[in-house]
This record gives sequence, C-alpha cells and structure tokens, in this order.
Amino acid sequence: MGSEFFGSQIQKQEPTVQGELIKAICTLTKNKNTKVIMSGRTDRGVSAYSQAAHFDSEFEIIDKNKFLISINSILPKGLRVFEIENIVASFHAQKSATYRHYRYKINNSIQGSAFDLNAFHTRIKLDVLRMNEALNFLLGEHDFSAFKSNSDNPAKVCTIYKASAERKSEYILIDIVGNRFLYNMVRTIVGTLLFIESKNLTPFHMKEVLNSKERKQAGANAPSVGLTLIKTGYDNPIDYVNKLNERQTYNENL
Repeated sequence: MGSEFFGSQIQKQEPTVQGELIKAICTLTKNKNTKVIMSGRTDRGVSAYSQAAHFDSEFEIIDKNKFLISINSILPKGLRVFEIENIVASFHAQKSATYRHYRYKINNSIQGSAFDLNAFHTRIKLDVLRMNEALNFLLGEHDFSAFKSNSDNPAKVCTIYKASAERKSEYILIDIVGNRFLYNMVRTIVGTLLFIESKNLTPFHMKEVLNSKERKQAGANAPSVGLTLIKTGYDNPIDYVNKLNERQTYNENL
C-alpha cells in the first residue's frame, strides 16, 4: 500500500519501497553495497500491485523459495516480494520495460466508504461514456507536455496503448497502458477528466488540452490515493492490451 511509504524511490524521508528492499537484500546477501533498481517511480500515496526491480550480486540464490520466505519475513507488511528470477546481465528493470499499466480507482457514491484505502471518493456524477470519449483522444503517440508536472526530464512524447473507464457498481476504474509516463501524468489526466465532468464540458476538451502542450490548460492532479501501478511489462504491449480487452473483467479491490 502506498500510504505506508514515502514513495518508491529512496530519499531522505523513510520508509521507501526501494530503501526497504535494499536493507532486506543487503541483510540476506551480507553485501552492504547492493544496489536495487526499480522499474519506475511512484509517489507517496500511490500503490503498486506489481512493481519490478533488479539487483546485481555475486550471492548465489540456491533455493528461491527459501530466499522468498526470508526476504518477506524482513520486509514491512505493506511490501511483499512475489517472485524471484535469475536474469541476463543486459536486463534493466526500468530501461527494458516495454509498457506500464496504471489504474485509477474512483468511488463515485454519495457517502463513500471507510474501507476504501486506495480509492478516491467524489460525489460528482461521472458519465463513463463521456469519459471514454475524452480518453480516446489520448490513444497513440503524442507530446504529453500538458499533462506533465515539474520535472527535469526533457522527454515529452509517450505512446498510449489503452485508455478506458469502466463502471463497476459505485466504482469507476480508469485503466491507462503506455510505453512510458511523464511525472504525475496519469493523475493529471484523471484530474482533467474530473474537471471536464464537473464543468460539463465537451469530451473534445481533452484533445484541446493535449494539443495546447501547456500544463495550465489541464486539470489539477487527482489525489495519489486512487492510483495503483498494476503492472510493469517486458513483453509485447499490444498482446497485453488485447488480453485485457478480451478479459473484460477487473479486480475491484486493486
């Protein structure tokens, strides 16, 4: 759960996902200089269902199951390792990734729920058909400068393979799959959707924001609490999206 950490990347404030992984791996390998590379950065409050990471070590993991049990016994309860694999030397958790799948979960009921620890609540009546129409304008390769918060990274172009909204009872799940994402990009996209709905603007406003390439034209960042990194993938993104579309079923508890 993202609420238990100050983001994924190691920093002065603790705990962080990367920092806790480093501590645990260094303890087990008895190498204090072990570096852990995360597949991407998530901010404080953002959860991750399936984050990937790699580390280089001369330590030989003879029994993967034993190592898995050992590392999870050290890690805090909000962080768990599900699988360990030996990888080729050229693999890089971040640079080798071909896509990332984010989901934003909205509780769109009148009262909300005390048990929603990873969902944003709003009473604004949201129209999923209109939201999907707006999201369709983001598909493909574009300059997403309008949805980029302050960052030193000069790269602005991303490819979005899937952008959709689906209502499940009182929840709305917004799924976005892309080859890469700018800083706070998903939260800004969701914030713009909420702005369009709250002001009853035409869905075409999303395209106008995209074409403007100006951050001030987009909506405010949606709160981090509703965002979850579902998966970092290393296979063909089109195949992954096709499987998602065929399934048409989502776990509402993510």
